[in-house]
Parts: sequence; structure tokens; C-alpha cells
Amino acid sequence: MCADFPDGYWRELDARREYPEAFIEAMTKSGYLGALIPEEYGGLGLTLTETTIILEEINRSGGNAQPAHAQVYVMGTMLRHGSEEQKREYLPKIASGELRLQAFGVTEPEAGTDTTQLRTTAVRDGDHYVINGRKIYISRVRQSDLMVLLARTTPLDHVQRKSEGLSVFLIDLREAVGDGLTVKPRRVMINNETNELLFEDLRVPASSLIGEEGRGFRYILDGMNAERILIAAECIGNGRWFVDRATARAKERVVFGRPIGQNQGIQFPIARAHISVEAADQMRFRAAELFDRGEPCGAEANMALLLAADASWEAANAAMQTFGGYSYDAEYDIERKFRETRLFQVAPISTNLILSYVGEHVLGLPRSF
Repeated sequence: MCADFPDGYWRELDARREYPEAFIEAMTKSGYLGALIPEEYGGLGLTLTETTIILEEINRSGGNAQPAHAQVYVMGTMLRHGSEEQKREYLPKIASGELRLQAFGVTEPEAGTDTTQLRTTAVRDGDHYVINGRKIYISRVRQSDLMVLLARTTPLDHVQRKSEGLSVFLIDLREAVGDGLTVKPRRVMINNETNELLFEDLRVPASSLIGEEGRGFRYILDGMNAERILIAAECIGNGRWFVDRATARAKERVVFGRPIGQNQGIQFPIARAHISVEAADQMRFRAAELFDRGEPCGAEANMALLLAADASWEAANAAMQTFGGYSYDAEYDIERKFRETRLFQVAPISTNLILSYVGEHVLGLPRSF
């Protein structure tokens, strides 16, 4: 399927800042966007391990899995915590492509990574909730029918623990946009449809609540291990793409009468990048294996993401050096993928926060923040 979307397809989309509609349509028809949805709801019913391979291969082909990955992992919130009625109502339509769920509304301007400090509120009013607040860097809102939203339903000063009082909602964007929800596009470094959201007395049915009121933070954390493992796989796909391109270039590019790959200054960085990607790959599969068995995998998921993000960035830099001045030329696609893979040093979580997590929760060091 990826072979039908070569470099030129992604290059043109990047230049025009357009959403990959044709690619997403092909992903939907193939069933890949419903990879984690159980077969009884019309999905493929794959394991997380298998699903990581799908996203890896998209990036290894030179594409960008980001428009696809959100629908894959956002699904987990509804799968694990939604009511049977919600699952039967929405999952078959998402699997078939009748509905798109690719937007995930968590990040806010003031809160950043400290999700417990978010200020968007959802106040119960009869058989509705009234939502007010702002979200930022929320992707694919204009290409989605539905969005998973995290909002505070109990004020922070009314809870014993700051992680309490947050709830998850399934928002119907078709009804919300223009009727309490304003979407403001934001231009970012890569072609990743990104927006700021303004909620002004948006009324949503009480049935939009996923799971129990006040337990949303745990629900979101529940899905973050899957998200980290899936995005680690995307990084590995990027890393392998960079290594493949750099290796081919080092063999064919002749300067001073010899292939540049004969020079250790070119050869060694590519070899090191390859080793780093392969090592990260092992941690990816270890984390996915634990997840699929239902065992704790927080440490492994975080370490997989850090190793893969670092390996991909290392490979990106090796490819830039190997291509030299040509790496800045859009025709060679290196600069496009270079921009795309840089994101994973800061999103979905900063690699510095991963180090803090491992320091505190794995090594038992004092909490750093």
C-alpha cells in the first residue's frame, strides 16, 4: 500500500501543507486504521506489536504516519473505558471510515506537560456538560468527526490529589465547531495539521462522558504506554529510512575519485546510527510484548520512546552530513524527514521527562519536580 504513495506524493503535500486524504482513505480501506479495534466491532483485532509494524513501515517507506497514528492509539480510551453502548455506536463506523476519530484534546497553553493543571472545565448542567477553556497544538481537528477531550469536572481546590477530578469526553466535532467551539489553525515546522481550540459554553450531552466522572487522568495515562510504543516504532521507521538513504548515497556519491562511503568520517556515523536504531528496535518489541500480555510496561514504553527518538535523530544527522548540501534540497526528501523526526524529542513527551520518570520510578531517585 505504501508503494502507491512514493516520495513525490509526500513532498508535494509538504510543500502545500495539505492533509494526506488519499493516503488516509487507502489506510481506511485496507483496515489498517482499525488495527486495534476488535473484529467484533469491524476492526482487524491486531496486537499492539503487530500495529507498531504498520506505523514503522509507513515511515520507513518515506511517508508520515502521524495522520494515522492518532486514530490508532486514541481508540484505546474508548476500548478500555467506554460503555458497551458507546463502543457499538462508534467503533464499527470508525473502522469502516464512516467516522474519523483522529483528534486528541489534552494540551493547553498554560499547563503544557503538567496535565493536572489544565484549566478547561466541564460543568454538569442537567443532562449536559458545559465546556469552557482553551487547548493548543491539537492535530487533525478539521479532518476529524470526533475528538477525545480531557477536561476538569471538579475544581482543583476541591480534590485531595491533583490527578483527581479530570474527565474524558467524546466530542462530536460536526456539531461543536461553530456552536461553542472555535478552531484556529497554527502553522508549525512540519506538515502536521495543528490547531488552537477555544471552548465557549460548548454544550455536550452527558452521554459524551467516557467511563466515570473524575477518573479521566487515569484513563489518559492508561493509553500513554501504547502511544509511546507506537511512536517509538515510527521513530524506528524514520531511522531505518535515514540509514538506507545515507548508505545508498555513500555508495554512489564519488568525490576525489572514490565513493564517500569509503571515508570513515562518513561510514562510521552511519554505522553508529544503524546500531542505535537496531538497539531501540529491541526495546520497542520488549515493551510491546509486555503490553500485549497485560503486564506493567511503563518503564519499557518510556525507554523505547527515548531510545528510538534519539536513534532516529542520530540517523537524521548522519544522513544530513552524508548528503551535504543536497540534504537541504527538497527534492531529496532528507530535510522533510529531518524536520518530521525532530518532533519526537519533545512530543508526545519531552525526552527529559522520560529521564525524570526513569530516575524516580525505576531507579528510586528523589522526584525532580
